[in-house]
Amino acid sequence: MKWTRSRTASALAVGTASALLLSACTAGEGTETTAPTTDAGPKEDITLTLSDWSNFYTPEMLEQYQTDNPHVTIELNSGEFNAVHEALQQQLIAGSGAAMVQAIDSGFMTGFIAQSENFVNLLDLGAGKYQDNYLSWKWADGGTADGDYIIGVGSDVGGMALCYRRDLFEAAGLPTDREDVDAAIGDTWEGFIALGEQYVAATNKPFVDNVGNIITPALTQLQVGWYNRNNELATDQAKPAFDIALAVIEAGLSANIGAWSPEWNTGFETGSFAVLACPSWMLGHITGQISADTFAGQWDVADMPGPGGNWGGSYYTIPNQHSDYEIQEAWAFIEWVIQPEQQIAIMEAYGNLPSQSSLYDDPRVGARTNAFFNDAPVGSIFTKSANDIPGPVYYGPKHQTVANAVGSVLGEVEAGNISIADAWDAAVAAAEAADAA
Repeated sequence: MKWTRSRTASALAVGTASALLLSACTAGEGTETTAPTTDAGPKEDITLTLSDWSNFYTPEMLEQYQTDNPHVTIELNSGEFNAVHEALQQQLIAGSGAAMVQAIDSGFMTGFIAQSENFVNLLDLGAGKYQDNYLSWKWADGGTADGDYIIGVGSDVGGMALCYRRDLFEAAGLPTDREDVDAAIGDTWEGFIALGEQYVAATNKPFVDNVGNIITPALTQLQVGWYNRNNELATDQAKPAFDIALAVIEAGLSANIGAWSPEWNTGFETGSFAVLACPSWMLGHITGQISADTFAGQWDVADMPGPGGNWGGSYYTIPNQHSDYEIQEAWAFIEWVIQPEQQIAIMEAYGNLPSQSSLYDDPRVGARTNAFFNDAPVGSIFTKSANDIPGPVYYGPKHQTVANAVGSVLGEVEAGNISIADAWDAAVAAAEAADAA
């Protein structure tokens, strides 16, 4: 193998992306996207460094790119989610060490946009021609408020749904078909909580994994983060989402199992919880944790209560620490990877929903089903959720830090160390401390 990987965040599933086309391709009815062209003639050999946390590229894609660009050797550095962003901040302070192509999660983007001088303005490289292909809110979240400086073009979005265990629902006497689950929940979080109370009463087991994974989509449905657009902490605007999380705790629905922990990963198979808020990229994670032979068809996907929503999704950026030649090569790679064939290949391999809405009419996206999840129409479910978001959510520079602090408070409430009555005051205090740090 020519491409190298210095650190692995998680095992890469082998996707169905072995055949990748570099020619012009149709992104959907009436939408044509032309793949980038390259200059003729030999090029200087280069090691192209990429940094992410997982599932941004399939191995086949990286091999294909190097086959078609023999002067390029790809070095992929994958790490833990928070550590990748922390390392990037240190590299920007140091003025060196950043990868040529750096993935950044949406929750961290505002903080890095605030130091946009440390990134290449992708508009200077021609990124503007792709703007109309993207969800408008996704494109806007990639740069400054005036739209004149774009530091990142979108990879995926985390359109929201619910992933649930059909067999556990059946054992509890709950509906199992996704249409019936949708009807039982209705369109409100109150309906979701009521269904969860039925499950707990029938089984004496938790319904959801943890409330941190409830407050996140609930916030996006409110179209707010923890800051206002003046970068002032604005906890009051987030309180309705916090109250939904508290209601889940008070109803006794949560297993209080931390996301990404070993117990959480095994819980998909052991039945420690029956349902979780499920962005599109979660599908790949779930299938990576459990036996396909045993559990295929037992997991399913239903609509998220409320008006769509988003959790996560990321961007490709180029830190401004490299030579002109390296920047051009980094952009050539990004421009290649955002073409329809590559973005669809990533979705086929990992479930990541492309952030280019121009692809949603392509049957490989909008009409996609997932055999493991009981042939759920994941394409229509997740694209509808992403399209239902009316505009960008503003995340302040310390959004993720504050969100983690509030999440810790919710964990203490779940553990019985903070009362429901004192929870909001504790959350505000934690948010203020995180903001001041």
